[in-house]
Amino acid sequence: MVFSSLNFLYLFLPVCLLLYFIIPKLKYKNIVLLIMSLLFYAWGEPKWIIVMILMAFVDYFAGLMIAKNADNRRRKKFWLVFSVVVSVAALGIFKYTGFVIDNINAVFGSSIADPPFVLPIGISFYTFQALSYTIDVYRGKTQVQLSYYKFLLYVSMFPQLIAGPIVRYADVAAQIDDRRTTLPGFLTGINRFSIGLAKKVLLANIAGQLVTGFIGGDLANTSVLGAWAGIFFYALQIYFDFSGYSDMAIGLGKMFGFDYLENFNYPYISKSITEFWRRWHMSLSTFFRDYVYIPLGGNRKHMVLNMLIVWALTGLWHGANWNFLLWGLYYFVFLTIEKLFLGKYIEKVPILRNLYALFIILIGWVFFYFEDMGRMGEMFSIMFGFSGHMGTAPTDTTILMNHLLFIILAVIACIPVRNIPVNGFQALSRRTSAGDTVRVVVTIIFDLCLLFLSTASLVGASYNPFLYFRF
Repeated sequence: MVFSSLNFLYLFLPVCLLLYFIIPKLKYKNIVLLIMSLLFYAWGEPKWIIVMILMAFVDYFAGLMIAKNADNRRRKKFWLVFSVVVSVAALGIFKYTGFVIDNINAVFGSSIADPPFVLPIGISFYTFQALSYTIDVYRGKTQVQLSYYKFLLYVSMFPQLIAGPIVRYADVAAQIDDRRTTLPGFLTGINRFSIGLAKKVLLANIAGQLVTGFIGGDLANTSVLGAWAGIFFYALQIYFDFSGYSDMAIGLGKMFGFDYLENFNYPYISKSITEFWRRWHMSLSTFFRDYVYIPLGGNRKHMVLNMLIVWALTGLWHGANWNFLLWGLYYFVFLTIEKLFLGKYIEKVPILRNLYALFIILIGWVFFYFEDMGRMGEMFSIMFGFSGHMGTAPTDTTILMNHLLFIILAVIACIPVRNIPVNGFQALSRRTSAGDTVRVVVTIIFDLCLLFLSTASLVGASYNPFLYFRF
């Protein structure tokens, strides 16, 4: 089940909210959330729910053992290693077995059969969440959770289960046992969810269809303009797809009294690649920083090697294919160059630094989009005029002009213009006693309009994928 589906919007979510709010005690509210979260996952992946439950139990039990042996460093470390090895091994088996087999077959000419299973949805996200718990318990940064059902609730919470953000246990531990859902918080959650839904349905889906039209098929007739337009629309699609999902997850969390950290902060306004990765998928970046980069030595020793490891892992985390590894290494190169010497020069050239960052980011999405190396090479040849393809085709300009309004709206949605009406409402609230009421009424009307438009778009829609579900 996906958030941008009619089943979720008009069946699952209303039932979940109704059950949650008619039950008075927090203990039973948590049980409702746990049951509904397991049902949410089982809706699309019934055979893999046992994997999530067992992996959660492994890390829960390891956490208990780490706490029990707090004064015995050797035993404590054993249980941490046990948690890491089992979790990473499970992730590796499900996510990378097919990749390894395919490469063995390609190198040695063998015919080993592909594994008889598919990638469980969300395994990369909930594995990292559970691992952050045992590592933080080991480090003494969070208290051990004695209740398995509460820990399973943390791991399986449906707002962030499938595609993040990666929520650390320390950030929500207190809220599991003590939280309140206020009317302002609930309305804020609805607003955030509505914006995320509109990003996904009204922007990402349209951008995705344009991507398919420009570069999704045979590239033989693709022009230079068509190639650049295709990767431009892909940049829009993947941003609105993933940030829209994160917005919906954060909004749903608010409805149930949970505060999830931000996952995106307008990454396309970045002035460097370093800044881009402080704004894009922030929960993943901080995970690798805190649990891999700094433990390896960070900036103190072997900085370049540490960055190489982190960005190779970042690429492979996104998918079991060579293009994702290349994508990670591509960013390793530019981040290293910026850290060593380029960063101080970039700061001195306003406007050009934004164009530099956008250019590097767009090229990076070519690595991310094309899993076939031959098609990737063909795409680069077309983009930079080495293929002999025409610079533009008549249909290119027609399509772009027909979607000019969409392009303008999508670009505006990539920059923090929504702060303007928010600040205006806040100013109105300070000046008039009716300011709060006006703000609430206008926000509700705005949310209803987004919900209506999104629903109308979903009715009969045949294109509604979430790109990050495969990671």
